[in-house]
Amino acid sequence: MRLRHTHELSAEERSALLTFLYEAFDGDFADSDFDHALGGVHVFAEDESGIVGHASVVQRQMMVGDTVLRAGYVEAVAVAARMRRRGMGDTLMTHVYGIVVGAYDLGVLGASDDGMPLYLRRGWTPWTGPLGALTPDGLTMTPDDEGAILVLTTGLGADVDSSTRLVCDWRSGDLW
Repeated sequence: MRLRHTHELSAEERSALLTFLYEAFDGDFADSDFDHALGGVHVFAEDESGIVGHASVVQRQMMVGDTVLRAGYVEAVAVAARMRRRGMGDTLMTHVYGIVVGAYDLGVLGASDDGMPLYLRRGWTPWTGPLGALTPDGLTMTPDDEGAILVLTTGLGADVDSSTRLVCDWRSGDLW
């Protein structure tokens, strides 16, 4: 495993990462998804062929009720098809855990149906309260994301009540 901050990635490495993610997500990976994965710490799994696994943790602000917390938001978790079901996702998430616990008040991620069992097994828990986002139009509730947003409580976020409202900051593309 290799950890690198986005600023340490060359143009060639970014291009290889985008190609890997596009293939790992079977083409269901937008430019905005890639943008969301940049600006933080990347965890890479590699072999002689190149990237075979990836996860990144980027900083976002989350409002839990009326309290603003610094969140390590997990993005672009992917394993090459030929490497799946071999524990690589667990290994990636072990490194993600260390980053989140070491630097943030709370870990947050939006889980796919395929990824949900991995995250639950690793101690992430579903947020049960209402979800929203601060948008240019003000607070917008995002009920379609309920059930898919998971949190890892740590630091100042250790005592959060997951039945309260969780609001993310604004970004283009998918809000969560």
